[in-house]
Amino acid sequence: MKKKIIKNEIIIYQAKSGAIELKGDFNKETVWATQAQIADIFEINRTVVTKHIGNIFKSKEVESKSNVQKVHIANSDKPVAFYSLDIILAIGYRTNSVKAIRFRKWATSVLRKHLVVGYTINCSRIAKNYDEFLKAVEQVKKVLPDGGVVDAKNALELIKMFADTWFSLDAFDKSKLPKSGITKKQVNFTATEITKALRELKQELISKKETTDMFGMERENDSIASIMGNVFQTFDGKDVYPSVEEKAAHLLYFMVKNHPFVDGNKRSGAFAFVWFLKKVNLLNTSRLTPTALTALTLLVAESKPKDKEQIVGLILILLKK
Repeated sequence: MKKKIIKNEIIIYQAKSGAIELKGDFNKETVWATQAQIADIFEINRTVVTKHIGNIFKSKEVESKSNVQKVHIANSDKPVAFYSLDIILAIGYRTNSVKAIRFRKWATSVLRKHLVVGYTINCSRIAKNYDEFLKAVEQVKKVLPDGGVVDAKNALELIKMFADTWFSLDAFDKSKLPKSGITKKQVNFTATEITKALRELKQELISKKETTDMFGMERENDSIASIMGNVFQTFDGKDVYPSVEEKAAHLLYFMVKNHPFVDGNKRSGAFAFVWFLKKVNLLNTSRLTPTALTALTLLVAESKPKDKEQIVGLILILLKK
């Protein structure tokens, strides 16, 4: 008998009892699971899984030929049957447990998007540090409030941004995150300069009918001047934020979190951040892509105030290269 091999990557389904590793088959836009794994996912007896599969095929709800793969695996005398996502979901719809509902929501809202739209991470890049990768996913979530707007796509963008810094992200330990940058040169931009640039942005957006006159309108007089004063503040004759990277990170944080405008705080903050990096020749467009910038800005906006030091540390990591 010719051995069938499923070319796959591992998809992790995090169940309450532990992580379940499913085989992702991106070419066929599906995942594969054994009967034992399906039983674990839905917290049902394996004999129930067998019964459901039989009924699914009998009713022709799912066609068996293309949805079952028999694979020879190590330490097994017989080939093991793997069942496709369509079969897994069909079993899930026959199961009323809380765990079944959780898996269905995960599969329909995240997995399909992951496979079809392509929110994937270069697995070869993280294969040697997979535990650190999973920690990074969980720790990014921890700095966000419940019900935030950083969705799966943006979370993955954030993780890709930090894909080569897993060990720095370990547990978000404040003592391990950088607190300073490396570029020490004298820069001092005024509120007038950045306000002028923001006004030009506003006119461009209005001309494209992408915003209104409310965009960039200061809530209070001198809001931007106050932020720039914080970024370039000194103590005892020395800069509080001595490196260019620290100034850039705090500019983004203050512009987004202090809500200086009636409308457009996140867009204005992202623009000011890029504007500043361009001015000091630190803008790396291959790393800080538009999508990554959006994700980073949302992370800042949704973060808890108590996590300011950690968020600034993450921005400093990003600006290292």
